[in-house]
Amino acid sequence: MSTQPRATPPKPMHLDDVSKAIIEQLQTDGRRSYAEIGKAVGLSEAAVRQRVQKLTDSGVMQVVAVTDPMQLGFYRQAMVGVRASGDTRDLADRLAALPEVDYVVLTAGSFDILVEVVCENDEELISLLNSRIRSLEGVLSTETFVYLKLHKQLYNWGTR
Repeated sequence: MSTQPRATPPKPMHLDDVSKAIIEQLQTDGRRSYAEIGKAVGLSEAAVRQRVQKLTDSGVMQVVAVTDPMQLGFYRQAMVGVRASGDTRDLADRLAALPEVDYVVLTAGSFDILVEVVCENDEELISLLNSRIRSLEGVLSTETFVYLKLHKQLYNWGTR
């Protein structure tokens, strides 16, 4: 049995309805101006700027550009299920450090870790799997799910 204390999850930041509305405005269009958002939520441009800064500084949200990997020459995406031994957090850190990896999550179920990878082609995927993922200490086995077609990917689930 581990004697390490369990990390407590961070306390969620309380968001008022105006902050939620700002987030939803940015989820709809991340390039929307603070003035436009202000009109939609009933605040001044300066007040929106201040709230957006507070939301990003606190880690509640980030405003990023989402790309289409295929348009950038990355023609092979896959999800890799990893069965592991030892501390999965350490292994997750090592997997996350690989440049082809864009998503790492610790899971419960058939796999200990799920890793999404983006590669230029099948040869790069094979090399990544054999030379850099399966060779990591703690990796017992992997199962690769190659993406044939991205059918849905949204980032506008709102704030509920």
